[in-house]
Amino acid sequence: MSSSLNLLTAQCQPQTTALSEAELPTWLALVPGWKPVKYDDMPPAIESHFAFDNFYQTMAFVNAVAEIAHGQDHHPDLIVSFGACTLRYSTHSAGGLTPNDFICAAQVSALPEATAA
Repeated sequence: MSSSLNLLTAQCQPQTTALSEAELPTWLALVPGWKPVKYDDMPPAIESHFAFDNFYQTMAFVNAVAEIAHGQDHHPDLIVSFGACTLRYSTHSAGGLTPNDFICAAQVSALPEATAA
């Protein structure tokens, strides 16, 4: 992938391998507002926090994310509260981050409902 524009039109691939540590900075540059995270025994992931004025806006965003997840067959971990949603992408089957995580992150960030905090 050479640009975030490519990520917006890309389809997730069913069989992917984890990106190397050396590849991650290039991919992270394509998804501003997302940061790498590592929690306990979970594989490495990317995460972003989105803030909203109320619960209705938060849920509209979550529903839009669900459409992307369903269409790409790649599903994030979500933490939902009254006026916020945190998303975390990782490809568990690959044991780390793959292009699929960055494809979905870019598509989520491009949602009209997305106002990254």
